[in-house]
Amino acid sequence: MTTLTGQQIASEGLTGWVYFYDSLETRIATPDFAAGLALVAAIGAAAGQAGHHPDVHLRPTHVDVRLTSADEHGVTSRDVELARAISALAADAGLRPASGPVTRLDIALDTPDRRQVMPFWQAVFGLIRADEPGIDLTDPADKLPTLWFQQSGDEEPRQRWHHDLWIDPAEVQSRIDAAIAAGGRLVSDEHAPAYWILADPDGNQICLCTWQSRDDH
Repeated sequence: MTTLTGQQIASEGLTGWVYFYDSLETRIATPDFAAGLALVAAIGAAAGQAGHHPDVHLRPTHVDVRLTSADEHGVTSRDVELARAISALAADAGLRPASGPVTRLDIALDTPDRRQVMPFWQAVFGLIRADEPGIDLTDPADKLPTLWFQQSGDEEPRQRWHHDLWIDPAEVQSRIDAAIAAGGRLVSDEHAPAYWILADPDGNQICLCTWQSRDDH
């Protein structure tokens, strides 16, 4: 089964779902825990019929859903079909998916020698080697952010850690505006809309990332 590009997924018109580099994700607000539990049960039944296995996280006020085809390392048509089914289940319950609050955080370490430092971080965080492009280490319990290592020089001072925050493209401008209002600054939009670089008042940087303008996604 072929993975879909970001543009192909956008053309599907999925309301309330956001595409990251390997998954479709949404958050469905629920009025109480019982409503969330009922929705999870309905999603489980639909997934079972489809022969698919979404990641579903139940919280007191919402249900988070992540869809990916692990065997293809990305999003396929079966993820899109299950997303539509889940949206329909939510609508039947008087609920709706929302993409705005959905984000994903990846952490990168800039280093001159990734082979030297990677085993340490794998051990201290309890991570495992990731079987997906662009990511080096991942948490088997799906609690910690994924970790990757970026080649850098060794001149000092330099920022070693940086964060990649993946968000819905529709959320980018409001996040930039809020960051600047909070004392930050826009460092670069040279690679927009793939990513924007922001910095806090101390110069610590973060990238706001989207699927857009990425030829391999």
